[in-house]
Amino acid sequence: MTSTKVPEVRCLLQCGDVVGESAVWSPTDQTLYWVDIVGRRIQGLTYPAAEYRSWTTPDFVTSIGLCVGGGWIVGLRRDVFIWDGEGQFNWLARPEPEQPRNRLNEGKVGPDGSYWVGTMQDNLADDGTPLPITESTGAIYRIDRLGKVQRMTDRPIGVTNTLVWTRDGQLITADTLTNQIWAYQCVSETEVLGARTAFGAPFSRGLPDGSCLDNEGYLWNCRVAGGGCVVRFAPNGVVDRVIELPCSWPTSCAFGGPDLSTLFVTSARFTMADAHLAANPWEGGLFALEPGEQGCAETCWKG
Repeated sequence: MTSTKVPEVRCLLQCGDVVGESAVWSPTDQTLYWVDIVGRRIQGLTYPAAEYRSWTTPDFVTSIGLCVGGGWIVGLRRDVFIWDGEGQFNWLARPEPEQPRNRLNEGKVGPDGSYWVGTMQDNLADDGTPLPITESTGAIYRIDRLGKVQRMTDRPIGVTNTLVWTRDGQLITADTLTNQIWAYQCVSETEVLGARTAFGAPFSRGLPDGSCLDNEGYLWNCRVAGGGCVVRFAPNGVVDRVIELPCSWPTSCAFGGPDLSTLFVTSARFTMADAHLAANPWEGGLFALEPGEQGCAETCWKG
């Protein structure tokens, strides 16, 4: 394992995200989209043109995915919507009506064209201030084009993060609360996931948050909660590379750009002290680097 200082990491935007998340690249308009959960906004930055836009959401916005033919599928606090890119949010599904103390967290379009979302105990008060997490009550759900919800895992997940699918039919996910990345074997697109196995050993710096895959099948994982880096894991879970970042809480990552060779990284400033933020104004910013690998195209939701 090597730890490499990468001076070419660039802060593209000091956007001040409280919790930046869910980076996704759209090749149609050459734009990176991501959300600020607590800031209740969806954001877009064209690249390399660097034209920025943002849209206000009616509740905490937790994830976003591209739709076939345009538009987005969006996870808010407890519900999933189809968004037209302007003002209209059309309700699609509520994954956990029986769990009023939970909220949605990670969301991603799967290889089957359905939207997969993970849940967790709600750690946000209505004003966005933090609440303690006291229970592991999360699970992973699949939502098809008709809005049918299917629970895909057992419930005891603390904080669901990372949803990526490997070429050999595994779903890689993470429980941030326990600092463990997991692998599930996907039997079929609709069957409940089988037993999970550990994807490598727990990494010592920070905790696992969002991830993406490169075209060699390696996992890039953001290390939140003070980790300050993104880690490249080999397909067998062994650490291949550690890239230092100029932010304490990197949260999600996605390959983009004209040839999918730029790695974009979102970050958070959640719970950080005012003195720290004054000395480190790029916390909660959007970052980019060229690590030498290329990514994979995003799957679109088949609504």
